Amino acid sequence: MRTLLLTGPGGTGRTTLAAATALAAARQGTRTLLLGTDRDDTLGAALGMRTGPAPALVEPRLTVWRPDPAQGFRDGLAALQDRAASALDLLGAARLDPEELTPLPGADDLALLRALREAALAEAHDLLVVDLPAAPRALALLAAPEELRRCLRRLLPPERQAARALRPVLGRLAGVPLPTGALYETAARWELELAATEAVLADRNTVVRLVAEPGPAGADAVRTAALGLALRGLRTDLLVANRVLPEDVPADSWLGGPLAQQRKTLAEWQGTYDVRTVPHLGRDPRGTDDLAALGAPGAAPGAAPGAVPDAAPGARPGAAPGADAHAAPVEWTVTDRLAEDGVLVWSIPLPGAVREELDLVRRGDELAVAAGPFRRTVPLPSALRRCTVDGAALRGDTLTVRFTPDPGLWPRGR
Repeated sequence: MRTLLLTGPGGTGRTTLAAATALAAARQGTRTLLLGTDRDDTLGAALGMRTGPAPALVEPRLTVWRPDPAQGFRDGLAALQDRAASALDLLGAARLDPEELTPLPGADDLALLRALREAALAEAHDLLVVDLPAAPRALALLAAPEELRRCLRRLLPPERQAARALRPVLGRLAGVPLPTGALYETAARWELELAATEAVLADRNTVVRLVAEPGPAGADAVRTAALGLALRGLRTDLLVANRVLPEDVPADSWLGGPLAQQRKTLAEWQGTYDVRTVPHLGRDPRGTDDLAALGAPGAAPGAAPGAVPDAAPGARPGAAPGADAHAAPVEWTVTDRLAEDGVLVWSIPLPGAVREELDLVRRGDELAVAAGPFRRTVPLPSALRRCTVDGAALRGDTLTVRFTPDPGLWPRGR
């Protein structure tokens, strides 16, 4: 199954483009599921119909689904209460009824991740088009599975779970109660669900498409979003310039200024990204006829068979050949320069990064990379774990980190 995630600055018609892209794919014969995230049903406004927690057929081969985060939150908390029933009864705690529960902040994001995982694993459609939130929130959302898994592994490492028969003895020796088996079982279940979601995002058939309105603000937002996506290793295929004004605007019209800004921004984008333009209809698109008139670019076809190397990738917007080809990943590669310079070099693609906004911290077998407002902690490849950091440099759009072998850990003769 192919997965296309659309995001971009707020207020740029991202939801409308998601609906138009899904409609175009369905009319080309692809079984498509359009997944919405907005509580206000902006997706339904674009389609000209109501959407909700029950999947609805828009037209043949196009289904729209907007999960209810409140219901998902109530179901999840009810299940948690059932699993912790013995502990709650021991404490004399009163159960919460589902009807009195109000979703906490972040429930929308968890509901979207759950729906994304379920839709991708169901394989009932050939294409999944996801209308993500605006770029800053979307980037945090896409980072959540990896970060939550890392926290779980640090707080409750599976390898430290003691044998059930020894737990009471170890608890008395330590003087403190040890985590129960139920806690580890819950953590293992969360780990499995998060791993499945992360696998969907890292799949070679999953790409991110940026939507922005050409102009100074759009250019800044795209630059920031591209950096965040690259740091996360998320593949991108296109940058869609939305609401592009017609070229025949009279020179003395008040639209002359905005048109000049659009031309300048488009020229800059076309030198860096694979750009597709969508015209301004002169009105807010409503209904399938308006969506079809936009001529939104199609979705990338499935990847050719073949395994993708297991490495931490970084994707460069524009590196993909476009909507008619698969977006190939760009790996975080390790180059052996021991013979020439005595170092191993780890290359990390970071398009748009600024030297003054970069930071690196080595902690054990992990490297924390901060670029602008984004931060990611990644495990070091096995060869680099036996090295010390010798330095780093930003050359163009690539951060290179040099590692020197530790004589006490490096194999003799190498």
